[in-house]
Amino acid sequence: MRKMILAAILASALGVGTAGTVHFALADDNDAGSAPTGPRMELEEHGSAKDGWGRGGPMGMHRFFHMMRTFSLFAPVQDRALTTADVQKIAEALLLWHGNHTWKVAEVKEESNHTISFAYTTAEGGVIARFEVDRKTGEFHRIG
Repeated sequence: MRKMILAAILASALGVGTAGTVHFALADDNDAGSAPTGPRMELEEHGSAKDGWGRGGPMGMHRFFHMMRTFSLFAPVQDRALTTADVQKIAEALLLWHGNHTWKVAEVKEESNHTISFAYTTAEGGVIARFEVDRKTGEFHRIG
């Protein structure tokens, strides 16, 4: 059972980083005369090693483990306990992330329903849109 689980993990890892097809074979269909070895995995290669996606390519497993290492830095939490300053920074970061250097974040205030509201405004102060952010989950909802 342990070997099957390890083989499945390896197969999923290879599937993310390669353009090959993974086949599982049970010990019953071994060639005649060979001793049963338990589950085994074979990989048919459809890409070449030169394109970075084949079995011998440099990007396959490296890319998969890089993605896992990057996203494992941020563990989910039950309560984000966001403050008005946090929401202000997040809203400003969203503008920058989308390349918007002209809009501003204004009217950031805590509401009675465990949310924090804010508005995106023009440089002159005209309101473009209003949002509420749930303090616990961090979900954004447009309110105007």
